[in-house]
Amino acid sequence: MSHHDVIVVGTGLAGLTAAVRIAESGARVLVVAKGIGATHLSAGTIDVLGYSPERVERPGDALATLLAERPGHPYAHVGVEGVGAALDWFGARVADGPLAPYAYAGGLEENLLLPTAVGVPRPSALVPVTMAGGDLRDGTPVCVVGFRALKDFHPALLADGLERSGVGVTARAVELDLVPEARADVNSLGFARAFDDPAFRGQVVAQVAARGLGADERVAFPAVLGIADPHGAWAALEHGLGRRVFEVPTLPPSVPGMRLFATLREALHRAGGDVLLNNVVVGAERDGARLRALRVRVGLREQRRGAEWVVLATGGFASGGLELDSRWAARETALGLPLTGVPAAGEERFRPGYFDAHPIARAGVAVDHELRPLDAGGERVFENVLVAGATLAGAEPWKEGSGDGLSLATGHRAAELVLAASSTTTAAPAAAAGG
Repeated sequence: MSHHDVIVVGTGLAGLTAAVRIAESGARVLVVAKGIGATHLSAGTIDVLGYSPERVERPGDALATLLAERPGHPYAHVGVEGVGAALDWFGARVADGPLAPYAYAGGLEENLLLPTAVGVPRPSALVPVTMAGGDLRDGTPVCVVGFRALKDFHPALLADGLERSGVGVTARAVELDLVPEARADVNSLGFARAFDDPAFRGQVVAQVAARGLGADERVAFPAVLGIADPHGAWAALEHGLGRRVFEVPTLPPSVPGMRLFATLREALHRAGGDVLLNNVVVGAERDGARLRALRVRVGLREQRRGAEWVVLATGGFASGGLELDSRWAARETALGLPLTGVPAAGEERFRPGYFDAHPIARAGVAVDHELRPLDAGGERVFENVLVAGATLAGAEPWKEGSGDGLSLATGHRAAELVLAASSTTTAAPAAAAGG
């Protein structure tokens, strides 16, 4: 049986954040997961708190109010200062990452108001610098540039949505016929690779300039401006067009999400940690109140992996960390941890509107203030397991606009708690020997 100081289950933002932060301390860290996490589906922004319930302008202030009103919310286990520390930590890792000088801008002071691919304003606290120029609060007109071959981004739809959004921004659409390498079918990643090529960028600049730009227009592109050198691609377009340029997230696969994943995975490798995919955690062996080993299925074989600490960050219903079966029974899929917030048989689980407050939305694993999972009686299930991310009960990320913020903040908090507890247990024998 292999043994590590810490095993993190899950390769989403929460899991990778916890793994990197712990590995930076010198601990032996292993990340296991059935596949790549939800980063490839996300916009690549860190939305801390967008709605509470109205649109939030100052997330730091709104967080303080939220925690006072809802002490059971996952952010309550982190605190406003803890969220800020997580944002600072993340920003520093990106700035020092393999895609530098690609970086993130923003913080808890104010939300930027960015357009989605359908032109709906979306508040976000920390965003790639390649998106920051899209802040709709300044009212500057927008020219939306799209590509006929990119079927997941429709510039006319975005421009029309902006015009109807009520934020006072005028917009128009331009569609180009450029196709990377003349492929019959190309997705966001194919375009991102093309934008790493200065020749392709030159063609884009020439065609956009030929269509003409207004004196005060800024230019929106789908979020495909490079995968290996996004900052270089973005800066080259701004220079070539002489305008502010910004990216707008597209449907998955998300290029900004891929950049985020690559940055954190490289940070983990630099710190000496490892990632194993196609590893499905199916249970655990325990020794009293402690988890001794994970049971992990690899193909048709089952392996045992021991650890002093485990951070569970497998996500919610969308990621398979939580499961609702055909009999309406909900369960946590990796360790079988108890769930809270699940409507009882016969009670309402979902409501008619997509953005309604669905009763099942707050379901998840209940934890104490040290992120240890609790049973129905409020007792710890394991002393050495911490839970982070969308697996936690008490939040409504889609309604709050808080998903990536919760994942980052609770992943970072889990790491800090593991490090603090590890230093305490290692110091105790040393103190006894000295006495």
